[in-house]
Amino acid sequence: MEMTKSCWDDTGKLLLRIAIGGLMLFHGIAKIMSIDPIIKIVKDNGLPEYFAYGVYVGEMLAPALILIGWWTRLASIVFAFNMAASVLLARRGDVFVIDKDSGGWAIEINVLYFLGALAIFFLGAGHYSIDGCPWRSSANTAASPSPGAKQS
Repeated sequence: MEMTKSCWDDTGKLLLRIAIGGLMLFHGIAKIMSIDPIIKIVKDNGLPEYFAYGVYVGEMLAPALILIGWWTRLASIVFAFNMAASVLLARRGDVFVIDKDSGGWAIEINVLYFLGALAIFFLGAGHYSIDGCPWRSSANTAASPSPGAKQS
């Protein structure tokens, strides 16, 4: 089977979704074990305690949707907002800090997730996703998986 440009593009989108959505799920699962540190951060910033539970939407639901490619663009914006909130609430003092051990930017993982989520928003899920399945109406907005494929 010949790999078309669209096939390469869709494979790249799948890998991006796996990297961003799949890896963030580990952070979300860790929050199930204990949300107390997040509650403390939220309270320390003068916000109501229940805002802390938004981390489950931003670090579990949105990444899961990104991973399977369902409501991908909405999920990626929610996820990007979650990453921006994490910097504003917990890491704002590290914005201009270089880690002395690694030499990397102190908030580079947050920025990497944020920019990855924005990339997914602009690129879409691709055909290897629920959003890109041919039987879904949203698939009509995605590019064909091959140059000769016919969209219904």
